[in-house]
Amino acid sequence: MRPDRRSLLLGSAALALSGAARSAAEPVRDDAGRVLAGLRRPVARVFPAGPPAAILLYTLAPGLLLGWPRAIRPSERPYLLPQAADLPEVGRLTGRGNTANLESVLALKPDLILDVGSTAETYRSLADRVQEQTGLPYALLDGRLASTPATYRSLGRLIGHDAEPLAALSQSILATMRERVATVPDGNRPRVYLARGPRGLETARQGSINVEALALMGAVNVAGPGGGLAQVSPEDVVAWAPEVIVALDPAFAAAARQDPLWQATPALRTGRLHVSPSLPFGWVDFPPSVNRLLGLWWLGTILYPTLFLEDIRGIARDLYGRLYHVTPDAAGLDRVLAGAP
Repeated sequence: MRPDRRSLLLGSAALALSGAARSAAEPVRDDAGRVLAGLRRPVARVFPAGPPAAILLYTLAPGLLLGWPRAIRPSERPYLLPQAADLPEVGRLTGRGNTANLESVLALKPDLILDVGSTAETYRSLADRVQEQTGLPYALLDGRLASTPATYRSLGRLIGHDAEPLAALSQSILATMRERVATVPDGNRPRVYLARGPRGLETARQGSINVEALALMGAVNVAGPGGGLAQVSPEDVVAWAPEVIVALDPAFAAAARQDPLWQATPALRTGRLHVSPSLPFGWVDFPPSVNRLLGLWWLGTILYPTLFLEDIRGIARDLYGRLYHVTPDAAGLDRVLAGAP
């Protein structure tokens, strides 16, 4: 006997309710597979455990951000929403120089603690410990640059925001970079040195999160494998003979251009020492968050100028509007692209 329409509707409703009940009963998990105990909706107040989390959250839902791990500097303020730039410094729970204590976190009454970075055991253990000690849900999301689309979607599910526009944007950028770099033979990929610090003598080895953008763009890291940060000598750099130097400190870059030792590198001889833009956040290295999506385009223009013919100013204007919710004027873009600190 064929069921009547009323029976079908009632059956469908029952199935829907059953599915909703199952969904409600299912625990909420983060990218490390951890259960977020006590997560209540709607999420209205989020404490960022470190800079990568603060930046990711700001780009998707600036109104949920309780504060910054480090107060926003005057030079950074024009590139962020005024109400976000005014948020207090709350310290950090993870990474080098953690400055927040659990009492100060609890005093802010967050609905969620958000951490973005490695999901390895060390960070899972930290997340578990903080969640147990505070009674607050602590979400650990994957901070790898290549995982950005999935990380946006994870955050959107956690906080109840539509993350698909930013997930699709990051997915498109990553796909474009991979497709173009894939056309470059291995032997034609530039040898690059990342110069960190005021003397340019701190760098990051292959496998470090600090050079993820360079690795994704097919650059050959002259510092070699090993992961992590390393202190080197000017003689090391000269021996490595980088074809391109990406500097984070404009003062170092100015000094290196006048230094006979640095001038011995192919990069200096051909005028390929470049200062990474850093306002409001670094484009290439620090902090290792979604701000690096801008850096991929910039790296394309300096590493493969014949492959990346787009107007970097136009791309920057568009991405600042979509990521930082502020579109800089011409003078503001000049400061950014000049590598102003």
